[in-house]
Amino acid sequence: MVISGQEVWLWQKRAQQQAIAAHLPPHEIHWLLRELAGLDSLTLHLETYKTRSQIELKISLSELERLWQLRLGDRIPLQHLTGQVSWRHFTLKVSPDVLIPRPETEILIDRVAEVVQQNPQLAEGHWVDLGTGSGAIALGLAECLPKAQIHAIDLSAESLEIARKNAQNLNFAHRIQFYRGSWWQPLTTLVGKISGMISNPPYIPSALIAELEPEVSQHEPHLALDGGNDGLDAIRHLVATAPNYLHSGGLWAIEMMDGQAEIVTHLLENQGNYQNIRIFPDLAKIDRFAFAYRR
Repeated sequence: MVISGQEVWLWQKRAQQQAIAAHLPPHEIHWLLRELAGLDSLTLHLETYKTRSQIELKISLSELERLWQLRLGDRIPLQHLTGQVSWRHFTLKVSPDVLIPRPETEILIDRVAEVVQQNPQLAEGHWVDLGTGSGAIALGLAECLPKAQIHAIDLSAESLEIARKNAQNLNFAHRIQFYRGSWWQPLTTLVGKISGMISNPPYIPSALIAELEPEVSQHEPHLALDGGNDGLDAIRHLVATAPNYLHSGGLWAIEMMDGQAEIVTHLLENQGNYQNIRIFPDLAKIDRFAFAYRR
């Protein structure tokens, strides 16, 4: 759909006013135009596109307006409106069937890369992404561990379909095996053979989900959010069961909620099969990631 820069500019100005009135960040309009009009951040900031005679939109202006009204009225996440999200340097397909990958989780992959650099023996073998969702973590592992075989598991068939498409789109399908099942259940043939387990499990206490922003509570899958009464059901399970699958020296790593680091550390210590337990912060200095190694 080709329209003039002036038309896009007028729409942007009106949408920004609507965003302010709805208590949404006005910069969301820039994000939407970057995705759907191919305009870069500097061009949008300086508004130099305003004088262009032609701008090619991926959709019609009326469809763009329809999507924006859904954002305003129903608080549908922008990533669901466009069907994609930028994560690391990947463009990933997303939908309401998967948790939208967050920037914080990119740090999890960075930390894994650091661990492997310090422990080269972990660079090969089998690595597992439990609760893969969109496949983001599995894809990050496939990229930073080119000699490893990646296994991605999810209970949701719809999630796995999206994860497989992302792997195909990014040419990692040959590196990642996908399984439908609950946690370790599909991997009984790999008992004692896993070099690394990575997971972003559900960790939000059940009672808190309704208090989250509507973008999350109303539009993201509760299966990927709800961690039980105290938010730790899935984490307890992974602490208890991973030693059966990790080989000696294998890595156990998860993302967790603010305030959970101390109890997760105790769970790992009390289980008895872990050593070198470490907690790492995210960019906001929140203790977000727990790493440990199989004795």
